[in-house]
Amino acid sequence: MRITTIGATATAVAVLASPITSTPASVLAVPAASVVSKPAKAASVHGEARISYIESIHDDIRFTIHAEQTPFTRPMPPTAPEGLSTDARGTLKFSHSRGEVTGWAEATVDCLVTSGRTATLTAVVTKSNVEEPGARLGISVQQGGKGEPDRLGFSWGVVNVDPENVDENGQLVRPQAGSCMAPAPFTTVIKGGYKVVHAEITKSPTQPEPAPHHS
Repeated sequence: MRITTIGATATAVAVLASPITSTPASVLAVPAASVVSKPAKAASVHGEARISYIESIHDDIRFTIHAEQTPFTRPMPPTAPEGLSTDARGTLKFSHSRGEVTGWAEATVDCLVTSGRTATLTAVVTKSNVEEPGARLGISVQQGGKGEPDRLGFSWGVVNVDPENVDENGQLVRPQAGSCMAPAPFTTVIKGGYKVVHAEITKSPTQPEPAPHHS
């Protein structure tokens, strides 16, 4: 896909028992049926924001993200028949307005991974006037802390360039982003924001257990 002006700028949680001292055994005997376990926490990122991008400082650029990790829900036979621990679902929308011209895209989230207040996700384009359907876009989000603004990065514009990947006219062609691949969040949120919920990735069900270590 050619880099165009507007397109380029455009575990389970366990039930926790409180500390108990000198409590009669009869009080501690809770029937198993009465213990309600909570579902495992899922990694997610949600929000909508306008960003400030140094290459298009006066443009109106906005990203809306609703993504949740759904481990092992996207089978990829034969190498990953159960899917991946970073499988995800959700939606990504962006718009980039410059004067009377607006570039936009809608995409379906396919991968999400988190670390603290940072999330990296990818989404496959379904509708757009600047991107080809089927193109995978990479997005990174950093939720600000201690008064700092949120930040966002995207896999086009100033990143993801292969100098040897050009079209018949010698113009650079942007390589496709791999699943969950995105740059550091290099832009600043100036309106709105994002909420990142972190969760550790889940072990693959087919991954063998490590052999016991004998000293």
